[in-house]
Amino acid sequence: MIRWIAAIIGYAFFRFPGAILGFLLGSVFENMGGKKRSYRTIFNQPRGQVSPAEFELNLLSLASLVIKADGKVSQNELDYVRKYFVQAYGKEHASATFKVFNDVIKKRQISALNICTLLRQGMRYESRLQIIHFLFSVANADGHVSEPEVSEINKINGYLGINHRDFESIKAMFFSNPDRAYKILEIDNTATDTEIKKAYRIMVKKYHPDKLVHMDEVYRNGAEDKFRKVQEAYEQLQKERGF
Repeated sequence: MIRWIAAIIGYAFFRFPGAILGFLLGSVFENMGGKKRSYRTIFNQPRGQVSPAEFELNLLSLASLVIKADGKVSQNELDYVRKYFVQAYGKEHASATFKVFNDVIKKRQISALNICTLLRQGMRYESRLQIIHFLFSVANADGHVSEPEVSEINKINGYLGINHRDFESIKAMFFSNPDRAYKILEIDNTATDTEIKKAYRIMVKKYHPDKLVHMDEVYRNGAEDKFRKVQEAYEQLQKERGF
């Protein structure tokens, strides 16, 4: 409770940054008062300038932009986000994060640029790749990723500093088309067998789960799904080409 009061006080005096600061200070006060809470964070890493509370609220904010991108709010997409947060942080913690978002942040205009600037400064590249994968998963929760949703994620992708080939690779994991396997491996359909093998080795190094050991379990599961898609794409091309 102290955390939420502190968040509201922070918001009243300092608006959005103050709300985040209040949320963080409230967490400290709660722990000092004897309430032990395990704050599992997806980004336990030396570079991390983004606190757990900031990251959770910012990730929720980005998800809300994608959900609203096509002019309608899908219950399946909302349920996906809630389930994700519950699995990642526990029901009580997830509910508290949603409360701060609904009571404070949701009422203000959410700036994808400001959020992504913060995340870009405090996160590793492979972690930012996983944010894009998460947002596509949110958009796909209703069984279809719409063009406005793709456009919104592409905009976020640019703000996060993700290169175009990586974006197209992750995007291809959620669409079915003849060149899907090539796009996932970030190569053209004119690539030679040798180039395909080389591309696969590069993608394995980039997306191998061992690179994401600093992440929470649910986030790692999403990363492993992305890694499987790379393997499946390579195996498909192996069968088609017979090498």
